[in-house]
Amino acid sequence: MKFDLGMNKNATRMLTGLLFGWIVLTCIIKGGLVLLAMLAVVLAFATKEYVSILNHKGFYPSLKVIYATEIALAVIVYFERFDLVAATLTICSMSSFMWVLFVGRQPYIANVATTLFGMVYCGWFPLHLIFFRNLSNAEYSSGLGFVILMLISIIATDCGCYYVGTRLGKRKLAPTVSPNKSIEGAIGGAVFSVIFAEIIGLYLGLSWYIALIAGLLCTFFAQIGDLCESLLKRDAGVKDSGDTLPGHGGFLDRTDSFALTIPIMYYFFKYFVFKTEWMHHVVNFLKELVR
Repeated sequence: MKFDLGMNKNATRMLTGLLFGWIVLTCIIKGGLVLLAMLAVVLAFATKEYVSILNHKGFYPSLKVIYATEIALAVIVYFERFDLVAATLTICSMSSFMWVLFVGRQPYIANVATTLFGMVYCGWFPLHLIFFRNLSNAEYSSGLGFVILMLISIIATDCGCYYVGTRLGKRKLAPTVSPNKSIEGAIGGAVFSVIFAEIIGLYLGLSWYIALIAGLLCTFFAQIGDLCESLLKRDAGVKDSGDTLPGHGGFLDRTDSFALTIPIMYYFFKYFVFKTEWMHHVVNFLKELVR
């Protein structure tokens, strides 16, 4: 499915980015079923693009098995039944083997492996956004502010990488995967991310070092996520994951920076910001060792 807005490339890219960003932000603020519905749409398109990329490589992961896994995981995540995740992934993993056994095609091992990877990369990772949005404790009523901090830090990373990279970029960051990215651009993205993370963190009442760590985690995994998707496309000989989003390519192109960042930020805030009892035990243990 391709949409043509009849404008020049930059204007089309900007308009698409603003519209897509507004829809995503609105759904995140609403939360609940609205957020789940938005994720369902994004995952449906991104998963189909993922399978299409692998098809170019000569691999044939099962789109149906991945979709079924994503639906099961989405229900589990929505009702916050973390205890059922392991059982669901186990059953769905077995299903990928049975699919290859009964209706699959060569190459069998690669098809099973890419189906399993698709479950995690296109389904389980992004669905952490619901867990992240629903985080709460006595001090913070919800994780909305932290999700927004993550979003802004990732956007700042993209802007910083592009702005600094196009002006000062000389040394290639990963020439075999993404020749247009530079080390200078990556550093610029990191600086932009930390600055905005500190600003948002100040508004949220976070300690400066927590905001610093959050900004660094966001920029690192956003850039790694971007490179990982570029690696998939380059290995398969594909330029874009799709053409659904005018000026941006496909949904996988637009969300690659978030795929790894969302779960990392969720676990960071869950275990390092919301629950710090274990950190006090570690500090006390280290103090005892020093004595």
